[in-house]
Amino acid sequence: MALDQLKAFLTTMQNDPALKDAVLAASTADDVAKIGHGLGYEFSGDELLRLSGQKVGRVTVTKQETPGEYN
Repeated sequence: MALDQLKAFLTTMQNDPALKDAVLAASTADDVAKIGHGLGYEFSGDELLRLSGQKVGRVTVTKQETPGEYN
């Protein structure tokens, strides 16, 4: 069920420039999931990460590798 919700969210995102900008500005997959939850979609950041490398409609899910902090 959550996978269907995630795919529906990604389909909505591809047709909504403001939503796409918000998702692209998110720092983590959990942040993207929070955006989705605010719009009524139920999925987790982990479920989003599992789709990394896959294409849903016109959206390709890509995991961003960010370097850790160095002290």
